[in-house]
Amino acid sequence: MTTIRSICVYCGSASGNDPTFTAEATALGQAMAAAGIRLIYGGGNIGLMGTVARAVLEAGGEVTGVIPTFLKDREILLEEAQETIVVPDMHSRKQIMYERADAFIALPGGIGTLEELVEQLTWSQLGRHSKPILLLNTQNFWQPLLDLFAHMSQLGFIRPGLEVGYLVADHAHEAIAQIEAAVSAKPPRADATIVTQF
Repeated sequence: MTTIRSICVYCGSASGNDPTFTAEATALGQAMAAAGIRLIYGGGNIGLMGTVARAVLEAGGEVTGVIPTFLKDREILLEEAQETIVVPDMHSRKQIMYERADAFIALPGGIGTLEELVEQLTWSQLGRHSKPILLLNTQNFWQPLLDLFAHMSQLGFIRPGLEVGYLVADHAHEAIAQIEAAVSAKPPRADATIVTQF
């Protein structure tokens, strides 16, 4: 794979209490649309989920939402998406999102976002895929998790030979370039890229 055609974005069904989270979600959606990259996401119309999806659509991009039946009302299904896939459960949702995506970006979010991100990191660590995974570290949101990864490594729970490569971007405008650089095996831009391994 040398071209990114779709990115799965994991993010909160809440917006958080810092307007920067919404601003960066909007900027990411706009950047994806400008690059011709389809958004694969959880299908909701609230929180950062809704923000990034509406930003893609408003900028002329394409959106695929994948949502379980029991969340259609709770997360308020985004009717404007070009494609909506309704599934019976969370496991089906995550599998389809994985299959449809060429890469993954995690925005700020709650327990569900964390669970989805860690699952992809685990699958990558176990050699089940080599798709880029990027943490959008808005306002240092993911720093405690990055510190935990380092702690796990120091204490021998992430062993040599089982390292996982991931990307970290502080701002949305850096994210697409980092992922494309990782896929094309070109050296990432020095001014915008932090590549971390644990």
